[in-house]
Amino acid sequence: MLVPLIVFVLLFTSACSKGGTTEAKSAYKPVTLEWWSVWNDEADASLLIAAYRKVHPNVTINYKKFRYEEYERKLLEALAEDRGPDVFSVHNTWMKRYQTKLSPEPTMINLPYKTMVGTVKKEEVIELRPSTLVNPNNVNKSFLDVVADDVVMYYNTAKKGEKPTYEKKVYGLPLSVDTLALYYNKDLINNAGIISPPATWAEFQEQVKKITKVDKETGDIVVSGAAIGAADNVMRSFDILSLLMMQNLAPMVDDSGNASFHKIPKGHPEITIPPGLGALEFYTQFASPLYEGYCWNNKMPNSLEAFIKGKTAYFLGYAYNRAEIVSKAPKLNFGIATVPQVSDAQKVNYANYWVESVSNKSKVSDYAWDFVNYITQEANVEKYLDQSKKPTALRSTKLINKQLANPETEVFADQLLTAKSWYKGMNPAGAEQAFKEMINVVLDGSLDSVKALKQGVAKVDQSIYSKE
Repeated sequence: MLVPLIVFVLLFTSACSKGGTTEAKSAYKPVTLEWWSVWNDEADASLLIAAYRKVHPNVTINYKKFRYEEYERKLLEALAEDRGPDVFSVHNTWMKRYQTKLSPEPTMINLPYKTMVGTVKKEEVIELRPSTLVNPNNVNKSFLDVVADDVVMYYNTAKKGEKPTYEKKVYGLPLSVDTLALYYNKDLINNAGIISPPATWAEFQEQVKKITKVDKETGDIVVSGAAIGAADNVMRSFDILSLLMMQNLAPMVDDSGNASFHKIPKGHPEITIPPGLGALEFYTQFASPLYEGYCWNNKMPNSLEAFIKGKTAYFLGYAYNRAEIVSKAPKLNFGIATVPQVSDAQKVNYANYWVESVSNKSKVSDYAWDFVNYITQEANVEKYLDQSKKPTALRSTKLINKQLANPETEVFADQLLTAKSWYKGMNPAGAEQAFKEMINVVLDGSLDSVKALKQGVAKVDQSIYSKE
């Protein structure tokens, strides 16, 4: 009786395993993912897609890159009409606004894989493999601190009609993290007798005074020391003013999530004036003719354009600005330095990046999440970072040290561990507009800086809770 039983078991096992289980084979079918983004060049995205398809040859990934000016409008239109992408890029400050449109990451997924088995006679087998994805706790371990603060949000797990119960979920992962840096025109600072770009804002002030030249008869700025101080013609003025506030320890939001950058931070009895107020006054002085460090005004061109044309010595920008500068001004003699700090004791840098997220309308969300996890892992993202010259989002000694050794990424890699962001409201565009208005009313004299700051806080609060 024993021998027939053994034969039966062997035959049964062979029937189930040859070529894989019925469940696995039925799961292995052609899949198409649509991926939309803004700043990832097609050549860079192709690296990631090709690597993923080696593991999942049954998956076709269509990548589409949009201009920033059109991206959000087209994305929202497509999502509303159920023709949107499976994976799409979301700016780190948009995460709360888009949360209801995103699929939170599942704890585990089960996908089919083709493998070769056998030692003498090779056989192709399809098998289902469970995969554990990056959980909320592991985001902090694998990625920079700023990432977890932005991509991990609370998800209501209760069914309809039940009392809400919340747990932390991951809503996306980034390929890279950019930081605000100081671009400088080497010829202009050399002509002013400046040996090296400023390490502190105090040095920045002094250098700007030495570089700036104003026509005494017309009052026009002939040579600008820095593109800073105004709102509408300074690229990312929101980021620059936010950085100054955060470096000076302004509490950007309180424990309830309300704007609080008009307050004095707790635990700092030595601070008697709200740091947010000091930052606003410091920033706007550079665009005020009454200030000896006056170097910019609303009549000047866009700050990046001015830098490209050699009209300003210092421009505050990101790693992604480098390619445009090189393309439009190949002969411009420029360098990139770390952004000035208040002091080495309280270093803060400003993060600006995009998160790869999964639509909650995707019909292949397991594959979509598997793709996002795959392309953001160290082994798979390294070639992408090497080719794109973008700073890593991973807390990886290997990648950070590699980028510190590369002149094109050195400055940005140096700032990664101290990079922060703060806005997590429903209407980031509204918050940016509130900051611009705050700057403009100070410059035109319609409000003093104290009242302007309070107005800014009120308008940012509106943007935190309202999409409009």
